[in-house]
Amino acid sequence: MKNSEKPSNTKTSDKSTKQPIVQPASGAASELKELFIDSLKDIYWAENALVNALPKMQANATDGSLASAIKEHHAITQNQVTRLEKVFELLGEKAEGKKCEAMAGLLKEGDSILEETEPGAVRDAGIIAASQKIEHYEIATYGTLAAFAKTLGENDAAKLLTQTLAEEKEADCLLNDVALNAINIVAAE
Repeated sequence: MKNSEKPSNTKTSDKSTKQPIVQPASGAASELKELFIDSLKDIYWAENALVNALPKMQANATDGSLASAIKEHHAITQNQVTRLEKVFELLGEKAEGKKCEAMAGLLKEGDSILEETEPGAVRDAGIIAASQKIEHYEIATYGTLAAFAKTLGENDAAKLLTQTLAEEKEADCLLNDVALNAINIVAAE
């Protein structure tokens, strides 16, 4: 190969596909603790919104085991809100929410599922699908928050967040069992 030739596997940079750097908003988090607190505000809003949405989901569920699971998770979610308030207290922060666009979108999708399905097993399957999307979002969020707390040396907060993480994982497993052992089978008939 001549010195002036480039090897064929060399990549050239294509500026037309390069993504622009996002400029931060004023007051954007510059430290992990700020991001942690901001994320806590986000999930605090989300959990409060879920407390308000779960009774509607329960009322629209026709399967008794699903309605019971939603009712139980409503009580657990109320306890999770209280637990988040304790986390804020441990950090010396006021418990306040910041609108969680992800949860708002998931709840809106859940409402759409109710509107697009007839009462019965298919709607119940839709409720489970929407609920599991919410659980997966919460699992990701609480896992991240617990990791942030541990990194920041906020061990008491980490314990509380890890407790909530375990509850969210348990709720997801329960929903999966209800779907696989009953509702999805009936909905498929």
